[in-house]
This record gives sequence, C-alpha cells and structure tokens, in this order.
Amino acid sequence: MAEFLVEVYVSYGDSDTVGRDVQRMRRAAGELTAEGTPVQVLRSIFVPADETCFFLFEAGSPELVHEAARRASLSCDHVAEAASDTFWKATGH
Repeated sequence: MAEFLVEVYVSYGDSDTVGRDVQRMRRAAGELTAEGTPVQVLRSIFVPADETCFFLFEAGSPELVHEAARRASLSCDHVAEAASDTFWKATGH
C-alpha cells in the first residue's frame, strides 16, 4: 500500500471542529477497512495559520482516500502520493 497526503481547508473560525473532522476521517477509514478495503489514517496535522489540516493515509489508491473523505463529509483540496519516514525506514533509504 502507498501513503497519501490529503489537504483539507479549515476555516480559522471553525478551527474547533478539527478534532471532529479527524474523528470522522478515522471512522470513514475504519468503515472501508471493515468492508475489506484497507485504509488507515496514519497521522493528522492542523496548521491554524494556513487554515489547513493534513491527513497522512495508507491506502491502495488515491480514489480510496477520496472515498474516505467523502464518507467523512470533508472536501479534499489536494491528494498526493507521499513518502513519510516510515517509508524510508521500511525500504532502507
């Protein structure tokens, strides 16, 4: 499986909803996994000054990440394949 970075806009005035957004995203990933399609939220990072929340996913395709976001009722501004430190450690790079 690959890793994908998801960028979600969060209005500065709505920054208190970030925790609920993270919970919804994790729940959606869990639903997909329970249905037999492994999707996992590895990490989330909120950057208030940029009104952005980043989610690092492990999934089989970007379409699955989009589906998790759709189920979580979150609009993905950007989804891109990524390589985190876990990738580098696993591959020996």
